[in-house]
Amino acid sequence: MTAKKRRAIAGNWATLLLPIGMGDEIEFAKLGEEIDILIAAGVDGIYSNGTAGEFHSQTEPEFDRIQSMLAERCAKAGMNFVIGACQPDARIMLERVRRAALLKPLAIQVILPDWWPVTDQEATDFLKRAVDAANGVPLILYNPPHAKRVLTPEELERICAAAPGVIGAKVADGDRQWYAEAREHLSELSLFVPGHHLATGTMEGVAAGSFSNVCCLSPRGAQAWTASMQEDIHAALDLERRICKFMETHIVPYRRRLGYSNAALDKLLCAIGNWGPVGTGLRWPYRSIDMSEAIRLRDIARTELSELFV
Repeated sequence: MTAKKRRAIAGNWATLLLPIGMGDEIEFAKLGEEIDILIAAGVDGIYSNGTAGEFHSQTEPEFDRIQSMLAERCAKAGMNFVIGACQPDARIMLERVRRAALLKPLAIQVILPDWWPVTDQEATDFLKRAVDAANGVPLILYNPPHAKRVLTPEELERICAAAPGVIGAKVADGDRQWYAEAREHLSELSLFVPGHHLATGTMEGVAAGSFSNVCCLSPRGAQAWTASMQEDIHAALDLERRICKFMETHIVPYRRRLGYSNAALDKLLCAIGNWGPVGTGLRWPYRSIDMSEAIRLRDIARTELSELFV
């Protein structure tokens, strides 16, 4: 790939988290309040229906209502937004892409079909059809660590080569070798690395930004930290080390030892940050981390990561 970007998209993006009521319903009034809070926080953009947005647990009418609410409020405020059309079934996902395109987001996020790992040819065929369904709205490929097939930088370049409507990818980064391969193969794409690795990705000259788990903890703090990377990368790296230590010590054990999902961890971060009406509840059948754990960790987060809560 050449050094010229297919299309620039970058920055610190906040994920939309679903407030879930006692009856397992989406609380749309609280969702609207959450969107307004994220707009007021001044993040670079808001995206829907990542893993933390529980895209796998929505009916199609719920999907449409969530995206319409996001699009209407962001358009009115002049806020960038990306719609996640992700769904494990490729046919349903293409229909979500078509409907999402009508709302004119900055981009649409898709995953590779997710029940059985796809071959290179199958992945390319899917992305080409998704580009057609998007009708001119660019796509971002979401390829997280829990995908059935996690692509190397060389594989990602090869699969996206025939689908120029794919302008970026949300990826799990890696060691220095991974970053070297990303520089070699992926200069044409806007790469979004994990939020708690954004300073490293910026220093390595690879990351365009992040669809950020740090935003789950503190949208304003994550935005200020992102801006600081242009002024003092060494201070930003120091904060990154402390963020990673906090995650490893206090958050990741809920997944490794207790089996909670990544969505449960992101909602825990939001409840620790205590910035919006989301809560820790997930949709059935997934288990939620008790709110008491978030309350227990609030003072710890504010002590260890004070810059995020100024």
